[in-house]
Amino acid sequence: MAFLSDTLARVKPSATIAVTAKARELKTAGRDVIGLGAGEPDFDTPDNIKEAAIAAIERGETKYTAVPGIIELREAIAAKFKRENGLDYTADQIIVGTGGKQVLYNALAATLNPGDEVLIPAPYWVSYPDMVLLNGGEPAFVQTTLEDRFKVTPEALEAAISPKTKWFIFNSPSNPSGAAYSRDELKALTEVLMRHPQVWVLTDDMYEHLCYGDFTFVTPAQVEPALYERTLTMNGVSKAYAMTGWRIGYAGGPVELIKAMSKVQGQQTSGTCSISQWASVEALNGPQDFIAERRKVFEDRRDLVVSMLNQATGIECPTPEGAFYVYPSCAGLIGKTAPSGKAIETDEDFVTELLESEGVAVVQGSAFGLGPNFRISYATSTEALTEACTRIQRFCAACR
Repeated sequence: MAFLSDTLARVKPSATIAVTAKARELKTAGRDVIGLGAGEPDFDTPDNIKEAAIAAIERGETKYTAVPGIIELREAIAAKFKRENGLDYTADQIIVGTGGKQVLYNALAATLNPGDEVLIPAPYWVSYPDMVLLNGGEPAFVQTTLEDRFKVTPEALEAAISPKTKWFIFNSPSNPSGAAYSRDELKALTEVLMRHPQVWVLTDDMYEHLCYGDFTFVTPAQVEPALYERTLTMNGVSKAYAMTGWRIGYAGGPVELIKAMSKVQGQQTSGTCSISQWASVEALNGPQDFIAERRKVFEDRRDLVVSMLNQATGIECPTPEGAFYVYPSCAGLIGKTAPSGKAIETDEDFVTELLESEGVAVVQGSAFGLGPNFRISYATSTEALTEACTRIQRFCAACR
């Protein structure tokens, strides 16, 4: 359609949203479908957070807010960064957006010029490259491997940085792989970044509180304080606090960058929903004990899914350190024939046939920039996961 922007032609629809919509459509049509595509906790928002939102409504906190967020929330965020990450930010170094996605988008909108490159490890969250393209930049990729547990090596990072590299997007624990970097692994990467002062670091720490076993989360500016002045540390309440629909993300960074992002947001959405902001104040300042309880549930689900997938013919599934995703390889099924008689030539073929044959909706790895793999979200009940993995085992066994 000639009326539409040429920029739009560079952008793909979100594959994760598409899979979730397809699963919902099939369920509506009466199919027995287990959807494992959505990156959303199945837990409810804690009661104290909901009560804080109700109290804010009753107090009349229903007016426009300052573009970067209410001062109470920005101070709560600054306290969180200090308490949990050892990072010192003042309120004027904090911005609140309508979800982490808006924060990331505004950072790119405020900084990218035509030809600027943004370095993104693959596999990556599906939105990163398209956000770069929408803002006039060029996504560049640094590949990882299953053998390296989907983590960027210092050598690969060094080789991928070019004179045009403006940002390095760092997501740990990762969506889609669940891979998380230890302090030593991250230190090796920050040493590379210290040799390239033109490269800024955009961290996506959204899954910070979902790390398992004795793994300890760290973030780049915490590991290498010298990167503090060129790092935007992004986080949010969506995952740890089960507040996806409240749409609150936030970031800390240099004052001039935060001002630039606020300028963009001021012409875009202005301040985030006032009630969601007051709920988030309670989330960050209130009791945190439920996080550990829910984390243990996620860890048990991870162990179940990894075990059952590794018992499926042709599937290899590493054990991730965090998030609520696994990213198994289906390389052992490529070249085989599905029960329908159709050939499985790609990971997209695999997920399509799995959905048609067994009613299990997962997302193909090619959507995340690395295949042949697929992503499963285990943010759903143990019963549903057990049934889904049983169906996957049955499907794989039936491929010839």
